[in-house]
Amino acid sequence: MFRYFTAGESHGPGLTGILEGAPAGLQLSEDFIEQHLVRRQKGYGRGGRMAFEKDRAIIQSGVRFGKTTGAPIALSMINRAFEKDDSNWPKVMAKDGERGDVERITLPRPGHADLVGVQKYRFDDIRPVIERSSARETAMRVACCSITRAFLKELGIEIGGHVIQIGSVGYKGWDEVRSIADPLFSKGAETIYKEADKSDVRCLHSELSAEMREEIKLRRKEGTSLGGIYEIVVTGLPAGLGSYVHWDRKIDGQLAQAILSTQAMKGVEIGLGFEAGRSRGHEVHDEITYDGHFSRRTNRAGGIEGGMTTGMPVILRGVMKPIPTMIKPLRTADLETKKEQETRYERSDVCALPRAVVVAESVIAPVIANAILEKFGGDSMEEIKSRFKQNDR
Repeated sequence: MFRYFTAGESHGPGLTGILEGAPAGLQLSEDFIEQHLVRRQKGYGRGGRMAFEKDRAIIQSGVRFGKTTGAPIALSMINRAFEKDDSNWPKVMAKDGERGDVERITLPRPGHADLVGVQKYRFDDIRPVIERSSARETAMRVACCSITRAFLKELGIEIGGHVIQIGSVGYKGWDEVRSIADPLFSKGAETIYKEADKSDVRCLHSELSAEMREEIKLRRKEGTSLGGIYEIVVTGLPAGLGSYVHWDRKIDGQLAQAILSTQAMKGVEIGLGFEAGRSRGHEVHDEITYDGHFSRRTNRAGGIEGGMTTGMPVILRGVMKPIPTMIKPLRTADLETKKEQETRYERSDVCALPRAVVVAESVIAPVIANAILEKFGGDSMEEIKSRFKQNDR
């Protein structure tokens, strides 16, 4: 089964990742991983760091002659912010020696991990919390999860995402999204992300894209930040991934965990999601059809019923809160003096949602890959492909 770990700090020397469980014989290159890292760095509303970080994951083990060996795959990625000539980070993030004159950060930001992290680990300085809880960590997550995307791709399973709302600007409802997105992913879900990537806010609707950019401009002038909602689609899945027999084997629960484990995510919905709670039964449930194989007339369930995939495209949405670091400060209380004052500013995006789409696409890939391995098994791509093809889809 796929499992991955990341290590490293936002402004440390670099990030490290280890992915285990990749079967032998999977074609893999650093260039394939890089394409999603490049996508993660693009998007309107991004911060200044993206101007100089050029992320590339270096494969250190587990791959020989362009194919995985079945051994753990180790990845490394340098932080250019640490290496800049004028950087003070080697001193701030030094692994040896004494603190000296390095500044202690004592003003926790509302909405961030700062205060609770200090309370949990008993630090007298917020810097360790800032560094590890930073969304910079998602660069290595994208790298690790890109390997599982390569695995799924060889089985004909594709993942693609797009933005449906930024701040107050977005689609009017489920049907409007479906009218634009569904014709695209009939050719595979990657068509969605390739089309969405043409917009710097990753929205498929050109008029809404322009309105979203204006919304970001307006909030930047105000010194505040924006969140929003994105949609992820997965195509090529067979029926029966996941299970109804135990709570922790339900694939919708596993997908929700993957999304909510990502920085700044506050909600997940599958298919109609919260809209289903405002609707009548006949407006929610999908009629079953048979034309040589079972299918559904609609897909309001988002491709999952009873904790299992139905064979229809999986459709899920994630909600991202506005980033807590803002030019216009909020009030906080100093850890040391306990006095209330305004927060300090750390360089940040105004809106990271367009970049978060790529992260969300990535983190759900191991969930789906593991569901495939659970159902079909195998230690090599040859075995898995053979068993997967025999499945009545």
